[in-house]
Amino acid sequence: MAATTLPGAPSPLASFLRDRRARLRPEANAGGRRRTPGLRREEVAARAGVSVTWYTWLEQGRGGAPSAEVLERLARALELDSAGREMLFLLGQQRPPPLRPDPPKHGPTALPAPLRAVLDALTTCPAIVKTPTCDLVGWNEAAEAVLGHGPDAGERNMLRNLFCNPAVRARLPDWETNARFMIAVFRYDIARLGGSPEADALVAELCSASADFRRLWAENDVKSHGFGTKRIAHPVAGPLTLQFATFAVAGADHLTMITFAPATAADARAVEVLIARKDRAA
Repeated sequence: MAATTLPGAPSPLASFLRDRRARLRPEANAGGRRRTPGLRREEVAARAGVSVTWYTWLEQGRGGAPSAEVLERLARALELDSAGREMLFLLGQQRPPPLRPDPPKHGPTALPAPLRAVLDALTTCPAIVKTPTCDLVGWNEAAEAVLGHGPDAGERNMLRNLFCNPAVRARLPDWETNARFMIAVFRYDIARLGGSPEADALVAELCSASADFRRLWAENDVKSHGFGTKRIAHPVAGPLTLQFATFAVAGADHLTMITFAPATAADARAVEVLIARKDRAA
């Protein structure tokens, strides 16, 4: 992100650091008379574990680009939220920060309420929400009817289903392409997290359980989520073609929402029939 400043004006990073420092309240037992609001430079430097001289240079627009480790320390010292942390990295290194792994969450109750509402509003478009380790944490009724996801589906991990469930494999005419793509996206997501013990355990499990997983994992392919086409051999509706699009969930940077829109009018009618059939059976 290119900085836009007037000649002689402080750098955007310097201004951001000074502004955020001024917003912090001193400790209750911090002594001395204060002529300016917020913390002193030496207090922020102590919190971040950097030298006062180095921090002063940063606030003066000197000293070069700080490392990712220093930016992480400053984010904690300045008590930045996720948006503030991202802004700090954009100003300091002209790139977003790495994602920070959260403890694993399971089940639809882990979803933010507004995201749950969005899923429910997509009445004729199957949609799911997944974690970087391919655990499903949310889905709508259309996904239950068309994709087979739902409270009675059993296994919630998409990779385990793809490689260890013959019924899932039988429903995917392009299984090899789908499997290669999912592994590549999984590798990409975990790399953005900086690694994950949960992901390591999942890879070890699937390498042991599936020769196909071992083969495709060894290809070391990497892809971002993007969009594309998915074909399904549905046991009731027959062949279906869906167009998928993927969206990162802002404010919950570990969750991804994937929507599956019918590709043709015939596919749309088949999806509507499946949803109506599920509603009658409920």
